Amino acid sequence: MSGSLRYRSPEGRWVLFATVLGSAMAFIDMTVVNIALPHIGRSLSAGTAGLQWTVNGYSLSLTALLLLGGSLGDRFGRRRVFTIGVGWFAAASLLCGLAPSTGALVTTRVLQGVGGALLTPGSLAILEASFAPEDRARAIGAWSGLGSVAGAVGPFLGGWLVQVASWRLVFLVNLPLAAAVIAIARRHVPETRNPEAAPHLDFPGVLTAVVGLAGVTEGFTAWTQLGPTAPAVLVSLGLGLGGLLAFLLIERRARWPMLPLEVFSSRTFSATNAATFAIYAALSGFLFLLVLTLQVVAGFTPLAAGTAALPVTALMLALSARGGALGQRVGPRLPMTVGPSVCAGAFLLLSRLSPHASYLRDVLPGVVIFGLGLSLTVAPLTATALGAVDARHAGLASAVNNVVARAAGLLAVAVLPLAAGLGQGDLRDPVALAPTFQVAMRICASLLLVGAAISFAFVPGRPGAARVARAPGSGWQTRLR
Repeated sequence: MSGSLRYRSPEGRWVLFATVLGSAMAFIDMTVVNIALPHIGRSLSAGTAGLQWTVNGYSLSLTALLLLGGSLGDRFGRRRVFTIGVGWFAAASLLCGLAPSTGALVTTRVLQGVGGALLTPGSLAILEASFAPEDRARAIGAWSGLGSVAGAVGPFLGGWLVQVASWRLVFLVNLPLAAAVIAIARRHVPETRNPEAAPHLDFPGVLTAVVGLAGVTEGFTAWTQLGPTAPAVLVSLGLGLGGLLAFLLIERRARWPMLPLEVFSSRTFSATNAATFAIYAALSGFLFLLVLTLQVVAGFTPLAAGTAALPVTALMLALSARGGALGQRVGPRLPMTVGPSVCAGAFLLLSRLSPHASYLRDVLPGVVIFGLGLSLTVAPLTATALGAVDARHAGLASAVNNVVARAAGLLAVAVLPLAAGLGQGDLRDPVALAPTFQVAMRICASLLLVGAAISFAFVPGRPGAARVARAPGSGWQTRLR
């Protein structure tokens, strides 16, 4: 059955349904948690660091373990690891929904990220391995489109749950979804493995990646409250930087590295990932602070704040394929330069949000401009990352580009409030958050312009330098979840 499923067959539809529904949990979870942050802060008396770690606890374990999750699936069976990840994600979601304190919530969010790292790479790998070659692109396209629908439904669902019930339902809603995914996968999804998978897993690489990312994140998060010379800050930053350096040394010398550094020998691949880091740091920081500011400063309801960015998803669905086609026709340099620049203008426009902001007057124009710029950026960026390496490394290139985007988001949430001058202020305080948001949007706009400058200087300008990306993991919601 492996590699022979047809798209229109009942078996193929069941496989597609299981992978879409499993991925949808992660899509929905990330968007709704951002919306629920003000209510979580009030319910658990969480300060700025607690809110940051509620987001970053999940992002940390997901980012550090994503490549390992793909390797485990290749070696031990993609369906097995996928279903374990779904079950793990559900169990952690239950613990999140029952968390009695901020510390307990952050801990369970870290556990939730582990489940996400197991299920996320498995969903796409299952489609690649299960469908017949002539039907794979269609199945992956359907996965991508339905995943975008889940990304659009998530904010509405999350805002509604928080507004009419409790933030705890944001996590508990994952339980029935997970039960359905596991039942369908065990009955209908074929088991597949990679016979050429590495015989040993890169556990030293995983450990140093976790230490490095956790140390840097905690150091910058604590800096806001304790100051730059506090021993806890210095120790955390030291461990983080040491861990990241050790990770690079291990990956350089390992026989079966989790991240083969040879892929960075391509100048275009390295430049594209540098642009990815700057652009997705800006996007993650924007999405983290926007829903907070709309609720805390402008007084929007959770439902209104959650649906504020829906035009972005609509524009992405309508225009991203055209953005990819444009990059193919004129070369990736132009859209990867213009797109982030347009997004930067949108952030500057949105930086003017005030306590009495109107959605139609003050939010919608900036959101629409942002959606137009993002539609121009994402597909050419991903296509360039995939096309810059040998075809046999295309899967690895996609995974690396996703990890870079997630790591950028992880660090942005930790650093941005500090860089924007929050100081000892509280993200739940409208007086402190309003000026922080304004400065943060200017910083995010600057990061976007840095990404545009890197693209202009180092990304090829000739047509055909990048191929159209067919991996749905390139979607902006996928990377930010």
